[in-house]
Amino acid sequence: MLKNLFSFSDRYRILHQTWFAFFLTFVCWFNFAPFATTIGKQLHLAPEQIKTLGICNLALTIPARLIIGMLLDRFGPRITYSILLIFAAVPCLATALAQDFNQLVISRLLMGIVGSGFVVGIRMVGEWFQPKEMGIAQGIYGGWGNFGAFGAEFALPIIAVSTSFLAGGASNWRFAIAFTGIVAAIYGVIYYNSVQDTPTGKVYQKPKKNGALEVTSVKSFWAMIVSNFGLIFALGLLAWRLEQKNIHFLTLSQMYLAWLLLAGLFLYQSYKAWQVNHELLIGKKTYAPAERFQFGQIALLEFTYTTNFGSELAAVSMLPAFFEKTFGLEHVVAGMIAATYPFLNLVSRPSGGLISDKFGSRKWTMTIISAGIGVGYLMAHFINSNWPIPLAIAVTMFAAYFAQAGCGATYGIVPLIKKEATGQIAGNVGAYGNFGGVVYLTIFSLTDAPTLFSTMGLAAIICAFMCAFFLKEPKNSFAANETEISETSPTILLTEE
Repeated sequence: MLKNLFSFSDRYRILHQTWFAFFLTFVCWFNFAPFATTIGKQLHLAPEQIKTLGICNLALTIPARLIIGMLLDRFGPRITYSILLIFAAVPCLATALAQDFNQLVISRLLMGIVGSGFVVGIRMVGEWFQPKEMGIAQGIYGGWGNFGAFGAEFALPIIAVSTSFLAGGASNWRFAIAFTGIVAAIYGVIYYNSVQDTPTGKVYQKPKKNGALEVTSVKSFWAMIVSNFGLIFALGLLAWRLEQKNIHFLTLSQMYLAWLLLAGLFLYQSYKAWQVNHELLIGKKTYAPAERFQFGQIALLEFTYTTNFGSELAAVSMLPAFFEKTFGLEHVVAGMIAATYPFLNLVSRPSGGLISDKFGSRKWTMTIISAGIGVGYLMAHFINSNWPIPLAIAVTMFAAYFAQAGCGATYGIVPLIKKEATGQIAGNVGAYGNFGGVVYLTIFSLTDAPTLFSTMGLAAIICAFMCAFFLKEPKNSFAANETEISETSPTILLTEE
C-alpha cells in the first residue's frame, strides 16, 4: 500500500480526497485557537470566557458525531461529507462577524458540528480498503486530516498578519476565519461531484434498523445506555460551566432548563435503543455466535479515544496561549510553536495504524501506546518558564506522538467490529474523544496547565492497564480480503463469550 500511496487512481484517489475533506473540517474547527488571546483583547473577554469558548468548540460535536454516524450509515459518506463541508461556512462566517462573547458562544457551538466530519471518512475509507491495511489507511486518513489543526495554528496567523492592511494594521483574524469556511464550502461541492461511496460492483451495507445501535446481548444493551449517559453528562458539565458567575452566559434557571432538556434527550436515546433492541430484551431474538459482539469492547475503545484524541483536543486548544503566557511570546510565534503538536499528525497517526497492522496484535499496540501517552503528559506537567523552549517543545512533541499514534491504533480496530454499523460505532467512539476534550478543558478552566497535563497523564496510564487486562483482539484483524473473511465468519466482529 505504501508503494502506491501517492497514486491518485481508484482507492488512493478516494483516500486523498477524503483526508483532505477532513483536513478542511479541522482547519475550520481549530481556526479560533490561534487567535484566542487576540480576540479576547479586542472583544474585552475575561480569561475564563476564552477558556469556556474552547469547551463550546467541542461540545456539540458530541451529539453531532452520533447523529452524523446514523445519517452516514443510511445515506452514505459522499452526501454526508459534502453537506457538512458546505455547512462549515455558516459557523466560520458567524465567528468572523461576532462582536461579543454571546455571539462567539453560539458560533463556536455550531462549529462543533463541523468537528463531526471525522466519522464520515472512517466509513468511506473502510469501504475502500481491506482489513489487513485498515490501520495504515485509517491512520493516513486521520493523521493527514488532523494535520488541519497544524494548518490552522501555523498558517492562519500568517494570513491574518499578511492581510492586516485590510484591518487598519491589526491582525486580520476575521478574514482568516471567514476564508476557511469559504474554502471548505467550495470543496464540499467538488467532493460531491468526484467521489463514490463504494468501489464499482460493491454494495453499500446499511443497518437493518435506524435510530440506535443494534446490539447482540442484554449486557451490551445496558453498557450502551451507560455510554450514552456519559456523553449527556459532558453536555451537562458544559451547561454548568456556562452558568458560573465569571462567565455570565446562562442564568441558574436556564442551566436547570438545559439539564432538563438533556435528561429528555437521554430518555429519548434510551427509548430509541429499546425500540431497536426490544426483541432481544424480551427474549424473542438471539444471535448466532458469529454475529455477536461486546459493547463493552466499544466502551473500552471509547476510553482509549478519550485519553488520546480527547487529550489532543485539549492540548491543541490550550497550547498557543500556554506558550504565549509561560514564555512571554508574541501570539504569532506562540501559535507557530504550539503548531508543532498537531504537525506530528502527518506521521504519528499513520504510524500508529501501521504499527497496529504490522505488530501482530492490535490489543498490545493499544496498550503500549496508551502507556506512552501517560508518560508524555506527566513529563509535560513540569514545564515552566525556567525551561529552555526547545526542551518544552520536545516534551510536548513526545506526548503528541503517542496521543496521535493512539488515535490511529484505536481506529485500526473500530471498522473491524461490525461493518454495516461502522458509522454508528465510529460516532460513539469519536464522541468520546470530544467527551475527553470537554472534561479536560473544563478541568483546565478551573485549574491550570500543570493540573491538566497530570490529569491527562494519569487517565492514560489507567487506560493502558484496562487495555492490557480487558481489550480483546478483533477476529480477522489481519484478513487479506473480504473473501477470506467470509470463509471464516459472516462478519468481522469482536466475539462475545
